[in-house]
Amino acid sequence: MFRIPGGPGNPPREGKHVAFVQHGLLCSSADWVILGPGKALAYMLVDAGYDVWLGNARGNTHSRRHIFHDPDARNTDFWDFSWHEIGYFDLPAMIDYALQFTGQTSLQYAGHSQGTTSFFIMTSLRPEYNQRIRSMHALAPVAFMSNLRSPFVRAFSPFVDQIDWLMRMLGVNEFLPSSDMMTLGGQLLCRDEALFQEVCANVLFLIGGFNSPQLNRTMLPAILANTPAGASVNQLVHYAQGYNSGRFRQFDFGLTLNLIRYGSIRPPDYPLDRITAPVALHYGDNDWLAAVSDVRELHSNLRNPIGLFRVSDPNFNHLDFTWAIDADSLLYRRVISFMDRYN
Repeated sequence: MFRIPGGPGNPPREGKHVAFVQHGLLCSSADWVILGPGKALAYMLVDAGYDVWLGNARGNTHSRRHIFHDPDARNTDFWDFSWHEIGYFDLPAMIDYALQFTGQTSLQYAGHSQGTTSFFIMTSLRPEYNQRIRSMHALAPVAFMSNLRSPFVRAFSPFVDQIDWLMRMLGVNEFLPSSDMMTLGGQLLCRDEALFQEVCANVLFLIGGFNSPQLNRTMLPAILANTPAGASVNQLVHYAQGYNSGRFRQFDFGLTLNLIRYGSIRPPDYPLDRITAPVALHYGDNDWLAAVSDVRELHSNLRNPIGLFRVSDPNFNHLDFTWAIDADSLLYRRVISFMDRYN
């Protein structure tokens, strides 16, 4: 984790309210600072008086150390996880640490994409954590996925079982790790004046939806120096399973292993009715990974929703929640005002 306990206008002090922010798939804590002071969510939270903690999911650039397992070894057990383990083990551990360190009993939570998925796992399967959340802000929430439009996920999902098997046979368990090649490629191919800069932009648009005016192309080298940050193949497989099944449920290991692990041939659904923390769902009309209809289905399954909040830009896409030029005025100010209200 990274912590920003204060800034020039709001120096560190005892007793500040804690804000915990969690990134999405293939990303890292860098998402929340990359727009810079006055624009990025982490800095805006600091300016609003919060003690800010930025989580990192296991397996990304900042979370590769392990007592026993080497993430770079062939056939290592390090990568034997999906976002289920991140939500069940890692997110509670990070929240516990932040609260223990600061002496607080509860905190404000904001998550993007997978950072919302892992939250819903934590608060449904470990409901005692609901008491530690003052309010939760789900940016591009992902639980139900059957209506997503991203061509990458739609192309990948029908073959998910074969791809999972092939990756295991090849001993490849990590997907899109951060690398010097990506950083160098971003600097050379995606910088201003580079002929390939628009190709870089279009790759991002094909993943999350097109919104050209909100992408600061000058930032592309900085974005690609930090993203992709790596993930387990199982994280993608688990999302593809959700798209195929139309359900928000635990990892499908196949009929035999499901019987052993779950006592049923199908994995159990996450019990969303056990989530009692106040949850605000912030969504975009042009989000190709968190479709409006899927967000509405999630909303209908929550017991204590603050509400559904649409971003006013009709072209706001999945990645705009972290990198959009106007994310501060379109989204972050509203999130912070809600947090303040729930203090």
